Parts: sequence; C-alpha cells; structure tokens
Amino acid sequence: MITKKFGYRVKELRCNLGISQEKFALAIDMDRTYLASVESGKRNISLNNISKIAAGLGVTLEELFRGL
Repeated sequence: MITKKFGYRVKELRCNLGISQEKFALAIDMDRTYLASVESGKRNISLNNISKIAAGLGVTLEELFRGL
C-alpha cells in the first residue's frame, strides 16, 4: 500500500536527520498527530503537505518518493 510505503519513507528520512516527530512537525507547521498518522500509513496526504514534508527534510519530491 502506497500510504504505508510513503509513511515509512518519511519516518526513515526524519530519523536519519535525528529529529523527533514533534520537532519536525513544529518546523513544518503540521500537527504532530497528523504527521504520526502519515508516518504510520493511515493518512492519504495532500500534495501540499507532501511538499511541506519534502522541504522540511531538505529533499526534492523525487528523492522523497525514491524507492516507492
């Protein structure tokens, strides 16, 4: 399922940066519980929020979706 794969990828990149879910959510102006539901694959996320996540992680959209 793409939402689970995407969520795992977001969590992987965030953890590689050593940033907590809470700090990352604050940095990208997103609710922590929303981000948690994205990372767990329970959310069908909008393109606007995908873009915010990519920018917050310092990666391109292409890099964010790599391997999915």
